[in-house]
Amino acid sequence: MNAVSSWARIKCAIVFIVFMIFSIGPIPITSTIGLLVVIFRPTWFKKLVDNIYEDKND
Repeated sequence: MNAVSSWARIKCAIVFIVFMIFSIGPIPITSTIGLLVVIFRPTWFKKLVDNIYEDKND
C-alpha cells in the first residue's frame, strides 16, 4: 500500500468515527452526507475514492 492510499484511508476512518460520535444526537449526520453524495456526486468524493484505491491494479 502506498502512502497516499494509506493516508486517505486513515482520514476516512477518523472522519467516520467523528460522525458516529456526533450522530448520537437527533440529526443523523452520516446518512445526510451520504444522501448528498448520492444526489450531487461532488468532485471531492471522486478524488477521495481515487486516492483510496490508487494502489490497486486494473
